[in-house]
Amino acid sequence: MASSSTIKFIFVAALPLVLLVLLAPASEAAISCSDVIKDLRPCVNYLVNGTGAPPSSCCAGASALASAATSSADKKAACQCIKSAAQKMNPNQQLAQALPANCGITLPVAVSPNVDCSKVG
Repeated sequence: MASSSTIKFIFVAALPLVLLVLLAPASEAAISCSDVIKDLRPCVNYLVNGTGAPPSSCCAGASALASAATSSADKKAACQCIKSAAQKMNPNQQLAQALPANCGITLPVAVSPNVDCSKVG
């Protein structure tokens, strides 16, 4: 059986490690840009050249993104990715603004090259 001084030493040595684990802030894992692009890729042609209702594959991807971007960090990361992509592809703003309603969902961020991502989340 271990002596009381050995047990006391182990306790004192392990206590800072336990406190570090317990007091460390939980990190928020943000959604990756590749996930955002993968979800919204079916929407690109529609947003640039489309008319009428978005294709079902676009709505499925937008819905998946809406479900995945739940934390504030996820929403900000998705916003930055969408903003960057929108600046490159120059979507039809009317189609982009109407996308969530036309798909029957709520997106946490606008599909726009001008969105202010600091206000998202």
